[in-house]
Formats: sequence, C-alpha cells, structure tokens
Amino acid sequence: MDLSADHNPFRQALARQWGKTSGEPVIREGLRTRSLCFDALGIQSSMRRSDPLELDLSYTRAMMSFQLFHSNPQDILIVGLGGGSLSKYCFHKFPSARVTTVEIDERVIALREQFFIPPESERFQIVHADAAEYLSDRIGVADVILLDGFDAFGLPAGLSSQYFYDSCHTALRSEGVLVANLLNSDPRLTTHLDRLRRACDGKLFRTMARREGNTIAIGLRQGTVPEWFDLYARAEAITKSMGLDLYRYVKKMERHHRAEAVPGYPSSNTPAVEQNV
Repeated sequence: MDLSADHNPFRQALARQWGKTSGEPVIREGLRTRSLCFDALGIQSSMRRSDPLELDLSYTRAMMSFQLFHSNPQDILIVGLGGGSLSKYCFHKFPSARVTTVEIDERVIALREQFFIPPESERFQIVHADAAEYLSDRIGVADVILLDGFDAFGLPAGLSSQYFYDSCHTALRSEGVLVANLLNSDPRLTTHLDRLRRACDGKLFRTMARREGNTIAIGLRQGTVPEWFDLYARAEAITKSMGLDLYRYVKKMERHHRAEAVPGYPSSNTPAVEQNV
C-alpha cells in the first residue's frame, strides 16, 4: 500500500461518503496501469499494463532490499496479496524459491486473474487465512517474510502487535530476513519500529521508498550483521545482475543509522551521504 491509504480522519470520512466503508476491493483502470483500491482515494497495488511482472510502486522495489542480506531464498512468505506485485515478482525472479502468500480477504484473491497472478503450483501458493493466526505456531519455515498486509484504513492492529512481530521472527530460519512496509503518515510508526527492533534483537535497518510516503523496515535473524561496505558491494552486484537499483536504499539505511545511532546497526565504513536520493 502506498502513501494515499493513510490514517487521516478526513480520508476515512471521505471514503465513507463514497460508500466504501466495507473496504471492498475494486479495480481502477488507468492509461498505463491497473490498480487495486479499497476506497475512492487509496491505491493498494498497481500493475503496469505493458509489463505485468514489473514492480510499479517504489515501495515494492524498496522491499526487495532483503536481497542485500539473503540473496538466494528457498522459501518466501508474503503477508498481503493485493494485486500480487510482490508475489509475482518473487515467483519469477527467484526460480528456485517457493512463494507462499497469506491473504485474509477472499474478495482480493478472487481478482487474481485480473492481475495475472500465477496459478497454484508446487512453487506458488495463496493461502486464505488470517496471517496472525497462520504465523502463530510456525517455526523456521521461511528465509524471507514480506509484510504488506493492509485494509482500507491502514495497518491492522493484529498485523502490527509485538506478538505478531515476534511470531514472524520465530518463523524465520537462522539466516532469515523480515521486511515490513510501514506508512510514514501512521501516528504509530515509531511504535511499529520499536516492536520490530525488539522482535529482531536490535538488528533492524530502515530505508525509505523513493516517491511514496513509505518506510521499509528490515529485520535480521542472522547473528552477523553485514558491514556497510559489504552492503554497498552487494547492491552494485544486484543492480548489474537484476537491473534493480538497491544502492539508493543502502544510502538511506546508512543515513538513518547516522541520524538515529540505533544499537545493533553495523559500524559505518563509508562517507556520509548528503545528496538527495
């Protein structure tokens, strides 16, 4: 979900006025894109008509920063289907990985063909379930967990509690990575980050999407935290091999580290970054 689907009371009231109080998912057709929306203003997911597999919204590209910490996942678990952007991309870009997506709203799942979401297979599965319940008793089942589960009014309480984040951490394997999409406009943003940091024993990175108002939090289960020069080198390699520019997100990670001095971050090995990225 991008910046437009926030917690602003004015937006919520306007959404109700448009008759979308139930948060029913609808498809909005644009000149170049097809979007999944929950109300008159908010965009849940966006797909390029010319390239349905490409990541259209910048926050989804930022979430791919998990590759900096785990380049060859065998099991990717995604919370929140939306228009399937993350699910499709991971399925096609990581051919050796199993991709499981947990979605609570069957109405969203019913729109899968409209967004060219792959059929069920040994490598690709959509599970109709409450992610909080689904993850409550799973131990070491995923190398990467991507959290992008939103409803019409933002991030549900059940998908942002300390218990839920702790469950996600437990569901990761020893070298696992947890990535959470958060809205900058959410008044509980600091609380979410604190809970994620606590769940990941302080090993939390923070970057920003290029255009939308999204913070991307990246938590690690692995014991050794990479140094900054390693992250920059990995970003350059990924840019060359996949055409996905992750270098900008490492810059933003380091910028947040310098500003916040959060325990658990790696020591800095590169000059301060001041340009606008």
